[in-house]
Amino acid sequence: QVQLVESGGGLVQAGDSLRLSCAASGRTFSTYAMGWFRQAPGKEREFVAGINNWSGGITYYADSVKGRFTISRDNTKNTVYLQMNSLKPEDTAVYYCAGQYSRIGYDVYERESDYTYWGQGTQVTVSP
Repeated sequence: QVQLVESGGGLVQAGDSLRLSCAASGRTFSTYAMGWFRQAPGKEREFVAGINNWSGGITYYADSVKGRFTISRDNTKNTVYLQMNSLKPEDTAVYYCAGQYSRIGYDVYERESDYTYWGQGTQVTVSP
């Protein structure tokens, strides 16, 4: 079982940057594909970015964040990151980290139902 804890959220202005972190428990973090989702007030949770297990050389992004956000992982620290640049007010949401064990080294998941483990979320607020 994996426990996920997000951190790094906060209040920033439009155009600023933030880096979210998601620390995972357990010794098998490298075998988990990881993802970031977000949920804005009154909206459904949506996919933001995903990264494959092991080397993390395969990434996938929602069109709304492509070119501004970067997902990465450090298996030595059991941590996945979301670097968010050029933030916009519409990026305001609670951001969730998710993880899913995968036997295959190149799977990247973008559906909520693909993930078994979830963090509690961290609030990101972007003011105009």
